[in-house]
Amino acid sequence: MAVQGPNRSSTGGIQTWSERPDYKTYKSPYGPKYEVPSNFHGVTLGRAMRFGMTAGAFGGVFGIFALFFFGDVPRIKRDILEKVPGIGNYFHKEIPPSDNPF
Repeated sequence: MAVQGPNRSSTGGIQTWSERPDYKTYKSPYGPKYEVPSNFHGVTLGRAMRFGMTAGAFGGVFGIFALFFFGDVPRIKRDILEKVPGIGNYFHKEIPPSDNPF
């Protein structure tokens, strides 16, 4: 029940932070033996590695897609795709002098 009048609290209905107790919670000797894995904001090392592998795979696929999508841009063709060993000759296009309009 809220106190009305001059004896009411000055927090205005907002509860202040409470300090955590410095004792550990009770763990029954008859209960299951478990340990909470170490985590950072709820993300364990295994979950972070799985996320990293998935993000890396998507990034690699996106990078390859971007290279081939922009492969007809002369700057990308000359600076990147022609210098890749094995497939660089596929992107090197020689224009014969008879087709040169100048």
